[in-house]
Amino acid sequence: MVATSCFAERLAKHVPLSDAEKSALARLEENPRKVKRGAMIQRVNETVTELFVLREGRVMSFVILPDGSRQILRVYFPGDFIGSASTIYSKAPESLVALTDVVVCPFDKHALRRLLEDYPRVAALLFLLSNAERVAMTDRMASLGRTSAKARVASFLLDMFDRLRVTDDGVIDSFDLKLTQEEIGDSIGLTSVHVNRMIRQMEQEGLISRSNGRITLHQMARLEEIGHYINRHKVMDLDWLPVG
Repeated sequence: MVATSCFAERLAKHVPLSDAEKSALARLEENPRKVKRGAMIQRVNETVTELFVLREGRVMSFVILPDGSRQILRVYFPGDFIGSASTIYSKAPESLVALTDVVVCPFDKHALRRLLEDYPRVAALLFLLSNAERVAMTDRMASLGRTSAKARVASFLLDMFDRLRVTDDGVIDSFDLKLTQEEIGDSIGLTSVHVNRMIRQMEQEGLISRSNGRITLHQMARLEEIGHYINRHKVMDLDWLPVG
């Protein structure tokens, strides 16, 4: 068994977990698998037998649209549960690919049932995070349809920053982007050229700076205003959670 569970650490950011809950979550990470950058972890419409916890690196989910273009749905970070959308379907609704060299921990889909039966508070936390992700996705859908290119880029950078801060206390005002401008564009419905133009514009305005692939956010409040951004990962009502 792994000594610690990055998934448990992720959930414990919201409520303290019991030793039994931590051990149960650690069992999901007993069989880590290394995956090289660019390798496919799951293909859309494949039969779903495994779900995943991400231990290291970054993974993205995406679909290919009828015109052949790619829509990136989500970028996952260490501690994230990958494949929640696959829990309710026998066929994968999206593809998963490694954005960097990664370590994923696959576990049998039926192991989730046993976890939820034995640990209702963990089930409630998964429900909470799934709904927070749904609301964040709804925000992005509204952004794609109603906001400017600059607003989309600002909102995307803020969302990445805030999600990384959940599990990494070392993230203060900057983070490693680890995404190409094409990948950012495929996430927010812009061309890579347009993304580049918006990032350079925000640099010129002193809103952000870049160095060796790292993004620093200088005027957080102004970026939030530009992006019409709400941090969905911060203020959550946890009073309804079962007692551990």
